[in-house]
Amino acid sequence: MREKILTFIEKNSRIDLKELAIVLGVEEVAVMNELEQMEKENIICGYHTLINWDKAGVEKVSALIEVRVTPQRGMGFDKVAERIYNYPEVNAVYLISGSFDLLVSLEGKTLRDVSQFVSDKLSTLESVLSTQTNFILKKYKDHGTVMAEQTKDERIQMIP
Repeated sequence: MREKILTFIEKNSRIDLKELAIVLGVEEVAVMNELEQMEKENIICGYHTLINWDKAGVEKVSALIEVRVTPQRGMGFDKVAERIYNYPEVNAVYLISGSFDLLVSLEGKTLRDVSQFVSDKLSTLESVLSTQTNFILKKYKDHGTVMAEQTKDERIQMIP
């Protein structure tokens, strides 16, 4: 039942518990208890709203920063990642494979804000060897939701 609940709420966290119970074919109290347990176990870590900031008219700059680091003795990448994710500008930090070690997602009001964060805070950390900043110019899909306007096919169908 856990996997089914997680699958449904990942796509629609606002689903009514009664409706979810009906879809799953179980009692509402069972769904509620399972959700509470998964929250206690940190399986469910939060509930978020996906916002298209461009349509909201709010200026925000998002960037993905690739970071090469020297792992700390006995702690690997965890301690470096912790120092980075504690900055309020940082939305996410991932340990990745490839030519960089960490991928950092962050937001600022302007390109300058993001660049300043990278140069003043991120690049100056003791274990950081190098960074590469990639500004997000447009989001087409985010968290499984298509963000781009869907274009309509306006061609006329010809029937022979």
